[in-house]
Amino acid sequence: MNFESITELQRALAGQNYFAERSLATSIYLALRLKRPLLLEGEAGVGKTEIAKVLASLLDTELIRLQCYEGLDASHAVYEWNYTRQMMHIRLNESRGTSSDETEAELFGPKFLLKRPLLQAIDAERTRAPVLLIDELDRSDDEFEAYLLEVLSDYQITVPEIGTICAKHIPVVILTSNRTREVHDALKRRCLYHWIDYPSFDKELSIVRAKVPGASEQLSRQVTRFVQEVRREELYKIPGIAESLDWVTALVALDQTSLDPSVVDETLGVILKYQDDVQKIKGGAARAILDRSAGL
Repeated sequence: MNFESITELQRALAGQNYFAERSLATSIYLALRLKRPLLLEGEAGVGKTEIAKVLASLLDTELIRLQCYEGLDASHAVYEWNYTRQMMHIRLNESRGTSSDETEAELFGPKFLLKRPLLQAIDAERTRAPVLLIDELDRSDDEFEAYLLEVLSDYQITVPEIGTICAKHIPVVILTSNRTREVHDALKRRCLYHWIDYPSFDKELSIVRAKVPGASEQLSRQVTRFVQEVRREELYKIPGIAESLDWVTALVALDQTSLDPSVVDETLGVILKYQDDVQKIKGGAARAILDRSAGL
């Protein structure tokens, strides 16, 4: 699917219940048109990962996700050899009396290669470009980031035993970062960039209405206002949009149509994940926030 304008893309995203501001839609549009990676930064739970999922749906293509973590290496991100299958092949050839030279030549061929996300994304056998999500890049090591820069520069990977594999269709690349550390400038220069902030009240309410249609209007507005107010507090972990949706969903499951102090205190663990944060909001602070959001 090709988008003729930013407005068309923005409407398509809204059709998937993703409400993007014009600036974000512009960044996505340019990433698609220029075939450049898009680096999205922002706090956890503001919808960075969701963009890749929605794009894969809109483009009717596969979503390939690489979840980053400390110590991530090539065997998990790029490729590795299927050692179990190789050993079985060796034993089978031994039983057949096949020469060791023939066996060795077969062992390091494509059928024994396990393709991990980066290699899957540039597989020359693909008939259309996938969406490659490199999630939480800031959790990976500097060494992996340097390797990733090389891959995203040429969209090719060299497997010594096989040769260089080049992408026939350049993947749509979305990188996300929660900014627990700074991503290196060299990689940022390779990408388009956009910061996703917490949404306004109206935008978040639209998201809640779209994602949890079974919630009453009063409950949706109260939860949205409550979470918006909680974000003003000095907390260890500020709740994101994902927590708002989880809370509304949980409250609907409890047959709640509005918020009251007791149900807030009982369910704060849905939006706050640290005990110190729960204790800070529970009780008087929660009642004060509810009073401020009454009638909205």
